[in-house]
Amino acid sequence: MGAGRGGRGQRLRRGRADHGVGFVNSGQACTAGTRILVQENQLDDVLALIARKVATDHPVGDPRDPAIRIGPMVSQRQWERVQSYIHRGLAEGARIVVGGPGRPDGLPDGYYVRPTVFADVTNDMTIAREEIFGPVLSVITYRDEDHAVEIANDTTYGLHAYVFSGDPARARRVASRLEAGRVSVNGGYEPLSPFGGFKQSGLGREYGSFGLEGFLEPRSVMR
Repeated sequence: MGAGRGGRGQRLRRGRADHGVGFVNSGQACTAGTRILVQENQLDDVLALIARKVATDHPVGDPRDPAIRIGPMVSQRQWERVQSYIHRGLAEGARIVVGGPGRPDGLPDGYYVRPTVFADVTNDMTIAREEIFGPVLSVITYRDEDHAVEIANDTTYGLHAYVFSGDPARARRVASRLEAGRVSVNGGYEPLSPFGGFKQSGLGREYGSFGLEGFLEPRSVMR
């Protein structure tokens, strides 16, 4: 997480996307893309796709089983924290598309969370503004490109963002406008690229020459 706090991940979706980046490490990752920004006219198709994919591609259970994609929360405290966010989302008016409170069917013990996706989320809701660190995603709609960028940048965090588009030039243009230390375009990823965030997502960078600079002490010699 660089030299400071982690950051909310967000995704802008038009054309194609992989919601699975929001469930990486069971959602317990600072780069998890937990806000999915979807153009208004694509919402129904995206929600149907996500519901189907969560059911088929993200089984929950013992992480020692190679077929399992989502394991338990790290502790009871974290399990309770994630549950509180799910209840908070419902209380603030978000709609559950898949998942919900409680443990998954067939897993009465352990700190397992049902992979949960919310729709009807606005960016002022708690689940859209705070880090949950669990398998909980928020789908937020936007009108046009400017509106999408406005929503994406309306956060106190800025560690990692994702852009998916069938138009590579448009994807790069949007990526250049996002206030995040890393932006993945159409799934592109280089783990050794400079890592660190903007705003409350830390100071400085790790990896590459940017990471080395943090260990150097500049000297000015003036004549």
